[in-house]
Amino acid sequence: MSAPTLVILAAGMASRYGSMKQTEGFGPNGETIMEYSIYDAIRAGFGKVVFIIREEFAEPFKNIFEPKLNGKIETAYVYQSLDKFTNHYPTPTDRTKPWGTAHALLCTKGVVNEPFAVINADDYYGMNRI
Repeated sequence: MSAPTLVILAAGMASRYGSMKQTEGFGPNGETIMEYSIYDAIRAGFGKVVFIIREEFAEPFKNIFEPKLNGKIETAYVYQSLDKFTNHYPTPTDRTKPWGTAHALLCTKGVVNEPFAVINADDYYGMNRI
């Protein structure tokens, strides 16, 4: 059996927070909340982390996480957009937010083919939850 994958839901807009809290440093050395979960996942034997993000977030995410995770765990990025997996049904013109959790997970089709765990980018669950 292959090592499990940690899927991180990070496509939210953080509209109440006012900026991209997913990449905001909170720890004593500027760590993001996700870094604590990723650290625990690596220690628990996870082999890959998949970030579900909006494509316009890709550059900030990669700039922050690639240098920190390179050589420690495989990384992949999945882009959640309103037009993915909608069977060509038109998107309401006033819709700007991502479709939600089930749609985000569907966007990992073909990228996640092994056992996986799903967490939110802005919650830390602790080592005992992995």
